[in-house]
Amino acid sequence: MKFKPLTVADYAGLKRFFYRQKYDFCAYSLSALVVWSNEIYQPHYAVDGDTLVICVEFPQRPQERHLILPICPDKTFAPEVLKDLTLRTGFERYRFVPDQYLQMYAEKRVAQSFVIREQTEFADYVYLQEDLGRLTGNKYAKKRNLIHQFKRDYASRIKMEQIVPSMVPECIAFLDAWCAERNCEREVDEELFCERIAAINALENMDALDMKGLLVRVDDVVSAFGIASKVTYQMGALHFEKAFSKIKGLYQYFDNLCARHLFEDFKYINKESDMNIPGLARTKRSYHPVKMVRSYELMLR
Repeated sequence: MKFKPLTVADYAGLKRFFYRQKYDFCAYSLSALVVWSNEIYQPHYAVDGDTLVICVEFPQRPQERHLILPICPDKTFAPEVLKDLTLRTGFERYRFVPDQYLQMYAEKRVAQSFVIREQTEFADYVYLQEDLGRLTGNKYAKKRNLIHQFKRDYASRIKMEQIVPSMVPECIAFLDAWCAERNCEREVDEELFCERIAAINALENMDALDMKGLLVRVDDVVSAFGIASKVTYQMGALHFEKAFSKIKGLYQYFDNLCARHLFEDFKYINKESDMNIPGLARTKRSYHPVKMVRSYELMLR
């Protein structure tokens, strides 16, 4: 099986494999797979009959190379088939295997071919669009109060817009300022370094990748943006959501806008994982997810 680098140019020809994508997991968004390609993390693909096989190479850390579950609109793949695929491709592991798969095929059966390890840092947070769009009830009272304060202080100074290509330079300038607050240099934080590249890839190729974006200006300056894509017919993923932390209430205000304007066609919003970062985990939990999609690694026995 011959793998090729996954690029923006491949998206249009491969999205047919994802029309009936089954897993409620952000790792199975083709758009996200494309934009996360960089010098560290390199997704590749091969078409095997009616199936799309995706692997990820790590040139500097080859021990981390892996497959994700193969994609086919009309079928899933039993553990024995997954084992055969590892033997044919030379890979030893799958990563980002959602708990849905272990429910579909009994964990005991999977364990006959693979050692199963939970990837706690990659569990996705999933919310009801209605919850984040309306913020009703006592559990969201603090969010509503922050939004009210923000609107009171900035009502005449804010503007929401859908992101179009002419706005990309401004969004990248905002992203650079956001990164300057957190030091996104590769030597300091490799995850933030890769995320910055992925966000720029998404901004520059939004139309080609069927992604949607929203921004907010404060005093005519881009101060927040979000980018989303489809995961399943019921679920979209908010892959990037950035806002200046120095503006009190901006994040809560913007998050509510994203829920209402980027996900109006979906029942669920996937806001990805917390990477085991305590502050990020607290923020994600504070919005009361309706479920977590747990992630597993399957290592060939």
